[in-house]
Amino acid sequence: MSTFRYGPATFVPFRDVAAIERCRRIRKEEITRHANPDFRIRVVPDGDVEFMWCVDMFHRIRQAAEEGRHVVFITPNPCPVYRKVAYLINKFRVDCRHVYTFNMDEYANEDGETAPESWPQGFMHAFKKFFFAAIDADLRPPENQIQGPTTENINDYGKMIADLGGADICYSGPGWTGHLAFIEPDAPEFEADLEEWKRMGPRICTLSPFTIAQNSLHGSFGMSGDLAAVPPKAATIGPAEVIASKHRIDMHAITVDGSFASWQRLMTRLCVHGPVTPRLPTSLHQQLRTDCWIAETAAENVEPRWDKAY
Repeated sequence: MSTFRYGPATFVPFRDVAAIERCRRIRKEEITRHANPDFRIRVVPDGDVEFMWCVDMFHRIRQAAEEGRHVVFITPNPCPVYRKVAYLINKFRVDCRHVYTFNMDEYANEDGETAPESWPQGFMHAFKKFFFAAIDADLRPPENQIQGPTTENINDYGKMIADLGGADICYSGPGWTGHLAFIEPDAPEFEADLEEWKRMGPRICTLSPFTIAQNSLHGSFGMSGDLAAVPPKAATIGPAEVIASKHRIDMHAITVDGSFASWQRLMTRLCVHGPVTPRLPTSLHQQLRTDCWIAETAAENVEPRWDKAY
């Protein structure tokens, strides 16, 4: 058999060939095994990840209401799943005055100015559309309890969460670079050794070219590879806010418009079984108490599909 050797392109953020090859070989039936018993990996049917997230969020809101305490969420990319949480809130008439949400990130321009709420592609715009506005007016939390990182609050954003006792739960899912929120492995703003990196809080950072390519496939940007449509920077929480959360749920379930194609398949393996390093930001979960939900499609083996070829 012919052998052709080469290394990853120099612009690939994580380039440890031995670690990549080891993770690439992990079979679906092996993917849930991990040395840290607090890092709990489950493979679930593709459609169940969204359902489980919705139920978890609603349960936490309702349980906190019944116990007379507030509940604090760090919330990810505001996809339409939040409408389903809002539906349950309305159906069961749960008063949400005790709910505090902090979006984990928001787009910013080249000058570090975050997108206004009026921008349709913005995360706060979508979060208020799919969650806040979808809750019946008499059940909504006060609007000042729905927060996202902005140019104005970025230096205080971590303290805003900490002053409420920290987040009860941080929901997340890795990007193509392995980013956590918009904590990018190749952003100069997050350049540090592992221990210093863990202490880093919110900041505005440079998006990876891979993230821009990934997000150009989102419906909000036309799903057409329009690289120029995606802003170059973002405001984001830091590793410190993830670590300080009382619990974490990390979800791996992204495909290309519901097909078998998924850039997440290899990155999932690197993040849950590769080295813990700032070059794979989501790998941080391996050292924490985290529930990791991997959809069946993301868990499938990484191997050529010659029936598809090019």
